[in-house]
Amino acid sequence: MRKLLAIWSGKLLTVAGRLIGKKSSSSPGEYALRIYPKLVADLRKHIKKGIIVTCGTNGKTTTNNLLCSALEAKGYKVICNRLGANMLNGVATTYLQAANLLGDFEADYACLEIDEAYTRIVFDYIKPDVMVITNLFRDQLDRYGEIDITTAILKEAIAKVPGMKLVLNADDPLCVRFKEETGKALFYGISEKVLEQLDDTKEGRFCPMCGAQMGFKYYHYSQLGDFECKKCGFKRPRPDVEVKNVSLKSPMSFTVNGRPMKINYKGFYNIYNLIAVYAAMEALGESTKDFASLLGNYKPQIGRMQEFAFKKPVILSLSKNPAGFNQAIATVNTDDRKKDVIIAINDLANDGRDVSWLWDVDFDKIYNENLNTLTTTGIRMWDISLRFKYSDVKVDYMEASMKKAVKTALESDSEVVYVLVNYTALYPTEAVLNELLKEGRYNAD
Repeated sequence: MRKLLAIWSGKLLTVAGRLIGKKSSSSPGEYALRIYPKLVADLRKHIKKGIIVTCGTNGKTTTNNLLCSALEAKGYKVICNRLGANMLNGVATTYLQAANLLGDFEADYACLEIDEAYTRIVFDYIKPDVMVITNLFRDQLDRYGEIDITTAILKEAIAKVPGMKLVLNADDPLCVRFKEETGKALFYGISEKVLEQLDDTKEGRFCPMCGAQMGFKYYHYSQLGDFECKKCGFKRPRPDVEVKNVSLKSPMSFTVNGRPMKINYKGFYNIYNLIAVYAAMEALGESTKDFASLLGNYKPQIGRMQEFAFKKPVILSLSKNPAGFNQAIATVNTDDRKKDVIIAINDLANDGRDVSWLWDVDFDKIYNENLNTLTTTGIRMWDISLRFKYSDVKVDYMEASMKKAVKTALESDSEVVYVLVNYTALYPTEAVLNELLKEGRYNAD
């Protein structure tokens, strides 16, 4: 009876939340767990084939949602926390929203994005069949601390599920080391030099096995690349899922284990997200022969280089840590059009109160001949503006109102607008852009 009461209450809260414009992705589960704490533990009995969790600093929402879409395209019924509510209450919300009023449902797979710091908690309730780890970068230092703390948490979580299959990024030494926890893993990676070899911040430049500084034959960004420790021999493994023949021209193209692929959305980092899914499919024993056809139908989640159709394109990108921001800047710089760039930084609880990470972002690289104007906004507008001053980059506008900032950019003589935001600025910015689309003043003819 308590289980049914938890589900009914959660469903009512979901409806009420949506009526007032909320996402209802986590709070219904939070209240449901107060009534029936074992709710998430009951998940397994409703899943026929397997539970897959995806975690890592960057890319987990895109990877999780694409995996869900790939499995659904094969005709499977899948439950998924698509909105990225990735703590225990988010998993509970996913459960109760899938269940009927009798608390019952059936699904073939569960695709669950899990916050790295919550894996050891969630794994007390569910035992995944496959765990995908995308990458590990510094993120929200006041919440996660340094990477060795996150690594220790993941090791503890993995130890709770001895038979779980690991799908790991072969190009990230911090991910590769988790093979030592199970003795087996399926690896994916990009096996050629693609990008200019810039001296950006490397999170894992020291060997996770012996502590010596590692060498790189090449790297893609941060510590992702072909690494080797000369002292202990720890090195990049040969990927089971291997990308070659990369072209960053639009649409991006590459081969996966010799099969040609094309994607119509931006960002070199998205190749990692796609092959993580490919590797997860192989770990599940699912065919990947039709994988190329799945890519054309996938729509990236909100704020993942999401394009809005004004009289000139406005592209919204979530960038919440140094590695993510550096990749967003690199993507902006591949666009040869004259552009306005708006950067919004908040410091609410979900962002992390500590914004010292701004000093690890290579903001100087945003300045080039195609940059028309640069605008800063958000709660920490002054901090990001100061950061640009120390990079000798001119900030053209400091604007407290995102709506005014976007309108100014739409009225300029640029050809495209990029809006880079951290987490709590994402949904308000999306709302502003949708509001302006409804007003119609700046819409495409």
